[in-house]
Amino acid sequence: MERKNPREIERADPPKTRDLSRLRAAAKACEACPLHLHATQTVFGEGPSRAEVVFVGEQPGDQEDVAGRPFGGPAGQLFSRALEEAGIDRARAYVTNAVKHFKWEPRGKRRLHKKPGAREIGACRPWLAAELNAIRPRVLVLLGGTAARSVLGSQIRVLRDRGKVMPSEFCQETLVTIHPSALLRAPDEAAREKNYGDFVADLRAVAKRL
Repeated sequence: MERKNPREIERADPPKTRDLSRLRAAAKACEACPLHLHATQTVFGEGPSRAEVVFVGEQPGDQEDVAGRPFGGPAGQLFSRALEEAGIDRARAYVTNAVKHFKWEPRGKRRLHKKPGAREIGACRPWLAAELNAIRPRVLVLLGGTAARSVLGSQIRVLRDRGKVMPSEFCQETLVTIHPSALLRAPDEAAREKNYGDFVADLRAVAKRL
């Protein structure tokens, strides 16, 4: 029997369907990379199947991993607040992540976020592609470097390309901005206010395209 190269990216095979409920159910059994071994569960996207806008983040965090829902932790709460200020109804948007399992490392009794690598991004990409092909959004927003890399490739730079409207294989109007978790890492209150204002401005530009 031929042995697989352990460095090789394994790829999942989502069912050929545009039914998000079927995709969500199938994704629960995904074992295309080792992340499923230490995560609580697969965290699939959520939102309307005909959403005009899709937001793609990096991966679920600790709270999302436990709850099984994307963008529910501190960064997700800040994201919801920014959406409201920008005039975007989160209930009418679809939110998901490029990687569907929580990658973490232990720190005492805590589980700390660890950035996903190429293997995890590549293994999860078929599921993200299935979601985006099912929804076919009018506007696609990539939050942070992992999401941008998954959809647009490694040549994209978030700060350099932020706010530009460009085509992708999934949506003609694809934009890149920062991930809301970056707002939580600002060094002081003044920086936090500025960064948050800039993020809301990016979302207002999205709202104008809907």
